[in-house]
Amino acid sequence: MTSSRKSRRSRKPIIRRALVALGALGAFGIALYAFFVLSPVRLDPAASHASVEKAMAQLKQGNASAARQSALDAVRSDPNSADAHLLLARTQLQLGEGVAAEAEIKRANDAGVDPKLTHHLLGDALQLQGQNEKAIDEVEKTDPKFRNYGLRIRARAMTALGNYADAKECLEEAARIAPRDGDVWTDIGRFRFTVGDISGAIAASQRAVELDGDNVDALELRGELVRTQYGLVAALPWFERALARDPWHHDTLIEYAATLGDAGRTNDMLAATRKALEAKPGSPQAFYLQAVLAARAGNYDLARTLAEKTGGTIDTLPGMLLLTGTLDLQEGDTEQALGKLQALVAQQPMNITARKLLAVALLRSDAARNALDVLRPVALRGDADSYTLTLVARGFERIGDRDIAARFLDRAAFPGRGGSGAFSADDSLAILGAPAQERPNDPTAVIPLVRGLVEAGNSGAALARAQQMVSDNPGVPGAYVLLGDVLMVQGRSGDAATAYKQAADLRFDEPTMLRLVEALGDAGRRGEASQTLALFLSQNPVNLAALRISAHWQLVSGDYDAAIVTLEGLHDRIGDGDAALNADLATAYAGAGEAETARQYGEAAYALAPGNPAAADSYGWALYQSGDDQGALELLQKAVLLAPRHSGLRWHLAQIYAEMKRPNEARAHLQAALADPLFADRGAAQVLLGKLG
Repeated sequence: MTSSRKSRRSRKPIIRRALVALGALGAFGIALYAFFVLSPVRLDPAASHASVEKAMAQLKQGNASAARQSALDAVRSDPNSADAHLLLARTQLQLGEGVAAEAEIKRANDAGVDPKLTHHLLGDALQLQGQNEKAIDEVEKTDPKFRNYGLRIRARAMTALGNYADAKECLEEAARIAPRDGDVWTDIGRFRFTVGDISGAIAASQRAVELDGDNVDALELRGELVRTQYGLVAALPWFERALARDPWHHDTLIEYAATLGDAGRTNDMLAATRKALEAKPGSPQAFYLQAVLAARAGNYDLARTLAEKTGGTIDTLPGMLLLTGTLDLQEGDTEQALGKLQALVAQQPMNITARKLLAVALLRSDAARNALDVLRPVALRGDADSYTLTLVARGFERIGDRDIAARFLDRAAFPGRGGSGAFSADDSLAILGAPAQERPNDPTAVIPLVRGLVEAGNSGAALARAQQMVSDNPGVPGAYVLLGDVLMVQGRSGDAATAYKQAADLRFDEPTMLRLVEALGDAGRRGEASQTLALFLSQNPVNLAALRISAHWQLVSGDYDAAIVTLEGLHDRIGDGDAALNADLATAYAGAGEAETARQYGEAAYALAPGNPAAADSYGWALYQSGDDQGALELLQKAVLLAPRHSGLRWHLAQIYAEMKRPNEARAHLQAALADPLFADRGAAQVLLGKLG
């Protein structure tokens, strides 16, 4: 054995003994640290009390997030402080943290707080966790001095369980006990919002803010209702006012981010969602909003990744079903998409976008008849879009009925759409009448019956039902919309406009705006219609439907430069695949004298939809403006052949015939155009007709 080997052997015991010694010293160090940190000698009850006082002041100022941190500091300073644990639970309840609050309530009880004094808080924590029955049982034990709080929690639980009558009684009693309590009025406003009483919710939210201007929940609710009543832009200051009191309030940050995104302020939306993730790491709502943002930008891989980060906690919510169903369709996972979209349509049967996506999934699954059933209520509307009508046509082709398919393709190709009338009913009057008879004051039961009566041609009975529903539900915007729909069917557009305006005073959303604009236009009140559209766009600056109407009106009025700005903005968002949009751009650029750009857009529109008379017209008119009379003539002849009753197409073709010195043909088309009472260019056409002799 060599000396070096002996040397290594002799060193091993020495190293081992050194490591053992170091380990012992480390353990001693940890124990010493624990002694000094955790020993009762290190507790600081005075600091804990100061933190409790600070947290209470912050709660009073509406800053629950800061109060929670101060309460945590109090608990750390004195883990045995019952006051600190109880206050921490209160802050967590205000921030919607039910699980954490339940644990802190139990710690407060262990530290000496009488459980009889915390039943209302424990009920609140259970209700936040969705354990509504347990919450009700718990608040039944509430000490009389906290009865008002217990009534509020019972009302929330009953609302979640669908027992609205009991919930209403609890809130009415709470308001009698504490008529100047901002929390009570906030809960009343939230309840009324949930049951559709928008007018009552607005009044309650205003009362809550008047009583307690620092109440973040009240300010957030006010923002939601202002968003419903007036629009996105008007709501933002209310969310900002709430965040000025509690900058890290997660739920308010989510509402603020969603509103910013819908208003087109995507960078601000992203910043708000990131802050929400800091306030609540792993927030599924924040990841959902980021996924929506990614999907809108066309980054579907990122959208899927972000949607997966929600962890399945919000998968059954309508927005999430729509997003993930769309992503599944985009990826080709039809079966997954079917399940989600069917669930969404079941939740929201009047969601037209959901119905169209579900129909696409069904067609891909060779379930054409099911797709037709889903699309029927949409396709029967006068304002059914060309995409819906094309889907219906494809469905009829799949089942071998090519004649009906051709009719729907003709409707899809026709330039222009009908009015935004009532959503049609799926069931017979007998089926629809049963729930309406059982619940005559329930809008969800009566509305389908009224729509069924309209479809059956019994507009008199429908009007009586609709008027009764407005009388029974004066704060429900849907009641006024329904009344307006019936009046429109009867041709009473002026009266319908009045009903729609009453609905818009409560809920100024896209469907109500479209109806109001149409009714005002039909009633000859174009100025009011323009003001309504302008007001809606001021609050919803990136709304596609409103921007399309605005662009159309700009084209009709000859304001081509403004139309180009509007249409190019739409083109940036929608892309190149919309034939109607390309056709409108061709018309706008032709009107502005930019013939080459007009020709390019016209060619793109015609390539996408050669059977669409509007596309043929826009391309032909662009060629005419660029000097290609023969090419323009062929396209305009085709457009008129496809839509012979459209006076605008006749007018264009007449001008081309006149330019080519073919007066007889020009005269014939001018006379056909002038025979249409709705023809817009009557004056110019009469002048040209006079020149032709």
